[in-house]
Amino acid sequence: MKAVTWHGKHDVRTETVEDPKILDPNDVLLKVTSTAICGSDLHLYAGSIPEMRSGDVLGHEFMGEVVETGANVSRIKKGQRVVVPFCIACGECYFCKHDQTSLCDNTNPDAHKVEELYGYSGSGLFGYSHLFGGYAGGQAEYVRVPHADVGCYVIPNGIPDEQVLFLTDIFPTGYQAADQCDLKGGETVAIWGAGPVGLFAALSCKLLGAGRVVVIDRIPFRLEMAREKVGVETLHLDKDDIYERLREITDGRGPDCCIDAVGLDAHGTSLHEMYDKVKRAVGLETDDGTALRQAINCCRKGGVVSVPGVYGGVVDKYPIGAQFGKALRMIGGQTHVHRYLDRLFDHVQNGVDASFPITHRASLDEASDLYETFRTKEDECVKVVMRP
Repeated sequence: MKAVTWHGKHDVRTETVEDPKILDPNDVLLKVTSTAICGSDLHLYAGSIPEMRSGDVLGHEFMGEVVETGANVSRIKKGQRVVVPFCIACGECYFCKHDQTSLCDNTNPDAHKVEELYGYSGSGLFGYSHLFGGYAGGQAEYVRVPHADVGCYVIPNGIPDEQVLFLTDIFPTGYQAADQCDLKGGETVAIWGAGPVGLFAALSCKLLGAGRVVVIDRIPFRLEMAREKVGVETLHLDKDDIYERLREITDGRGPDCCIDAVGLDAHGTSLHEMYDKVKRAVGLETDDGTALRQAINCCRKGGVVSVPGVYGGVVDKYPIGAQFGKALRMIGGQTHVHRYLDRLFDHVQNGVDASFPITHRASLDEASDLYETFRTKEDECVKVVMRP
């Protein structure tokens, strides 16, 4: 079969690889009908995530048709269309039973590697290195899905792929970011990053009752999408004094909630950003904390800072004094996708357009060029969907 494979920094290729097989009686095989390139995939593309091996199949946002089922699979049937959460859950451990599926105890065979870094490991992830299980991803014609009765969500016929594909990751990721803000209605939320997760976080804040949503970015076409497709206010990171503008918007109090949808690969030219760049270049820091620092600084006293942006290691000059002094509640983490699927599916059925971020549609053969287009944000690229 054809699949998109990793071969090093800025080197992905569409190659012929061995077809997946049923390895466990709880597996199913999917014929992939739609798959996407995620912002998290760019961390792999940039070489920022360790334990990648040449030939690894990429992709954790995918859906398809079940073509084979293992002997123990009872809920999922051959021929059904399903979406698959990017985090792999067993359904039986303490964390799965407490609706925290991205923290599953039983699906990462490489857990000991993560424990050395974090103390404990979360779940296995599709297409995301041998830190998280080495599972083949879904940027391919076929993919094996373990724990299928837990991990496959059946989609009724008649709903197009593009309306449900992002329920695998970025829609629930944005929704969890908003949900973590504990919105009661009428709050002002500031969101750093107008990429796909930031856009879905903005949409989700509106769905959950926020009174005012402000999205911050430096790329004009992404800010335009936030205004036109999501209907929120925007600020330009380089042209606006973000702290002062947010003070003005909130009558001097600051946003009730701040969402960092940027993560470890923030970019900029301020003194702090240059400091981060130097520290990372010499191996004294792994992640750029620019967006996170600004979110903490701008958030009102007693507010919430929600972090869906991916961080992998350590951030220098973390403003713990501001967090403590303002009594901020910090919360983040990998998305518990399974927790949100039912309610997000209801939103889609009730008319929410979940396809709005898509700007590029292509085949697997075009993956190499589109990874680079997505990285450089050329051709006003926001989101890439591929059809095997």
